[in-house]
Amino acid sequence: MDVIGNILPIWFCQTIGDRYMRFLTKSLPRLRLGAVALALSVPAGLPAFAQHFPAFQQAVAEGVAANEGVSAFYRAHDYADLWTGADDAPRRQAFMTALSRASDHGLPLERYDMPGLLAAFDAVESERDRGALEAQMTLTFLRFATDLHSGVLEPSRIDTDIVRVLPRPEAEKLLTDFAVAPAAAFIRNLAPSAPEYARLFRAKRELEQAIADGGWGPQVPQVRFAPGASGPAVVALRNRLIAMGYLERSAVASYDGVLQTAVQRFQVNHGIKPDGLAGASTIRALNVSPQERLESVIVAMERERWMNIPRGDRHVWVNLTDFYARIVDNDIVTFETKAIVGANGDNKHTPEFSETMKYLEINPDWTLPRSILARSYWGALASGGARHLQIVDASGRVVPRSAINFGRYTPANFPFNVRQPPGPSNALGEVKFMFPNPYAIYLHDTPDQHLFNTTVRTHSSGCVRLDDPRDFAYELLSRQSDTPKELYHSILNTGQQTRLYLDTPVPVHLVYRTAFTNVRGELNFRNDMYGRDAKIYRALVAAGAVNPAS
Repeated sequence: MDVIGNILPIWFCQTIGDRYMRFLTKSLPRLRLGAVALALSVPAGLPAFAQHFPAFQQAVAEGVAANEGVSAFYRAHDYADLWTGADDAPRRQAFMTALSRASDHGLPLERYDMPGLLAAFDAVESERDRGALEAQMTLTFLRFATDLHSGVLEPSRIDTDIVRVLPRPEAEKLLTDFAVAPAAAFIRNLAPSAPEYARLFRAKRELEQAIADGGWGPQVPQVRFAPGASGPAVVALRNRLIAMGYLERSAVASYDGVLQTAVQRFQVNHGIKPDGLAGASTIRALNVSPQERLESVIVAMERERWMNIPRGDRHVWVNLTDFYARIVDNDIVTFETKAIVGANGDNKHTPEFSETMKYLEINPDWTLPRSILARSYWGALASGGARHLQIVDASGRVVPRSAINFGRYTPANFPFNVRQPPGPSNALGEVKFMFPNPYAIYLHDTPDQHLFNTTVRTHSSGCVRLDDPRDFAYELLSRQSDTPKELYHSILNTGQQTRLYLDTPVPVHLVYRTAFTNVRGELNFRNDMYGRDAKIYRALVAAGAVNPAS
């Protein structure tokens, strides 16, 4: 799907053409050799000047001096024009077209000051003016290209648990590549190439159209629906589902099997228990406005830009809001299991980042993080309890408790580590999946299997617990063993803590999406359990990317 247009509106071509003619008329008598057309196309018979006066070069150098990458690009190219020459018409056209459609991506149109660029064409009186315009165009392009490629916002400034490293393009390389590429295609390819971005782009347009058409109709009354029921409330439910695309248009006024199936589809796409009964949680989700859903999609598009990186032909995808961990091979989910993520409390939220899984640790021990030691175990440990835990020194040797005066220490200055040895009751279960990172986050087994029966699975201290870690391990090992199950159990049965390295490391992406599409391309929504998307949306509004009144 082409999410960047490449045909400049006729009115725009005419406007720039008029500016071009005015510029030539007032400038040619004064600029002896150095004037270069600013138009998108040069009228037949007019000369194309090639010589650059020092005034142009000096103005460009001054205009881009604050950006070393841009300065290096112009120095390397002898300050040749990129935008303001007669031969630069396709580049200008492609860029101005993309700017005119920036809001389609949820990008802040005012940030690029398109009217200011147009006014700058009128204001050119000299080669120095043209150089200033050249610099202005380049810096605007760099800002737009960066926003489209990898996001408007710096996520760590929005929420400290979003620790994703953005794939920001390097200015000199970006401009060097752009200078020799077909301009429209180059700009089009700046946007994320992941199919999810194109689907979200389409969903944004559809939601905007629904809003323009008046929304999804009256809200559904908060009443108890049951199969066979009828009346105005059932009609309101039916009409809402029709407007949202979950039901074919009909005049049926009873809660029949067709309506129940539509409700069930809606529930699946909104993370609600799919019982086909329109209970309170289902009605609340149905009554969310298209404007609010649009906000989630706009945030999801920004998040996709933050992840404009190769995902890996095989990778692990954990959407924290969805409570599932999935193994994905060439964009096809080949395995999935329920997941438990960080609780909604202080210092327990699971962070967002990408890393590479390098090994499995079978029969792991558990070294307690200081935060968990202080919060949950210090009192028992100091009073002689928590006998399932060992105290070990820096060399890994077990220290007798009788040798420690706990009254001298706090959890912060305790000079030993506290660990739980491998075993059936170990908090990490029988296996953990390691992608080394500064946050001590990993995927692991758990003995607390009953927690997977909950719908909102926010129960951990930050790590991700898996409901079916054995099959998850078998699938990961299937690429390096014809008998992955036997390989796994041959190590498990030893009872010894053992690292089993993956022949081919696997990228792991911990993401947070309240709006996303499923394998059929249907739009899904989940609750903003940590409140992160609300923060991001407010920041996008502040940046001018969205108009909350629209």
